[in-house]
Amino acid sequence: MLIVMKPNASEADIRKIEELIKARGFAAHISRGKINTVIGVVGDKVIHDRRIFEAIDSVQEVIKISSSYKLASRIFKPEDTVIRVKEVEIGGEKIAVIAGPCAVESFEQLESTAEFLSKCGVKLLRGGAFKPRTSPYSFQGLGEEGLKYLKQVADKYNMAIVSEVMEASQIELCVKYVDILQVGARNMQNFNLLRELGYINKPILLKRGLSATIEELLMSAEYIMSGGNRNIILCERGIRTFETATRNTLDISAIPVIKKLSHLPVIADPSHATGLRDKVAPMARAAIAAGADGVTIEVHSSPETALCDGAQSVYHNQFEELYNELKGIAPIIKRKL
Repeated sequence: MLIVMKPNASEADIRKIEELIKARGFAAHISRGKINTVIGVVGDKVIHDRRIFEAIDSVQEVIKISSSYKLASRIFKPEDTVIRVKEVEIGGEKIAVIAGPCAVESFEQLESTAEFLSKCGVKLLRGGAFKPRTSPYSFQGLGEEGLKYLKQVADKYNMAIVSEVMEASQIELCVKYVDILQVGARNMQNFNLLRELGYINKPILLKRGLSATIEELLMSAEYIMSGGNRNIILCERGIRTFETATRNTLDISAIPVIKKLSHLPVIADPSHATGLRDKVAPMARAAIAAGADGVTIEVHSSPETALCDGAQSVYHNQFEELYNELKGIAPIIKRKL
């Protein structure tokens, strides 16, 4: 349920409503818009008589929400959420580009790629220090050493860091180094991890699970938001279908669907979606044209020797060409890069 306050409602009026909600065993989540303040009523029970709130003078309207993802819903917050990380805005007028290697393999490898990306204009550096792999014998990442490399390189080139956290026990360590904590597709429904991420003050990049519906993705975001962390970036990274020509199937239609249902920014991951280097650029272009707020691209100076996902990592020159193409697409859809 949502309680829409009148435009002239005071802070005292809002606090009164908040106290009434909490007294009935619910949580109150406040969203201050340009005109109205909206208070979300969240809990596992039902308020049967909405007239309790409708009768209060400072209340304009009480709305029943049928969807389970109240905080992530655009009904709760009609305006787009814009997440600010250092010099970058995600969800605003500009298209955000996250780029870097799948995994941090060495300081030299990361530094050379970051130098190149910085010259292109990229401000968000991705790189995995902890790598969830299908095979237990595959490269699992450098751990804290990889995080230290990311921090050194990002500081040198004035970039923000995007890196994956795999379990709740890693959050404290990752927060020391990482600007945006990524939740991978395999962990989209790791609810213990999601709950803990709700208590930190860092943006979360939440990837859609391999077989997850859009509603399930938004419910996972709700887990984080219910803890108090509203800085969620949703990521369409491809779903598993019957098709075997690509690694996954990038669900382009999910982008406008999510944008209509939720105020949270949405980016696309064409690298994991296709798994094929030559398919990354066309799918990145399509995602931006469909309304994505950004893309995350795997870039490697020598993909053929990469320890992780080399087949889907683009060469430096290929990324530069794609970046320039996205610059050309952006004005057509009234965006900037």
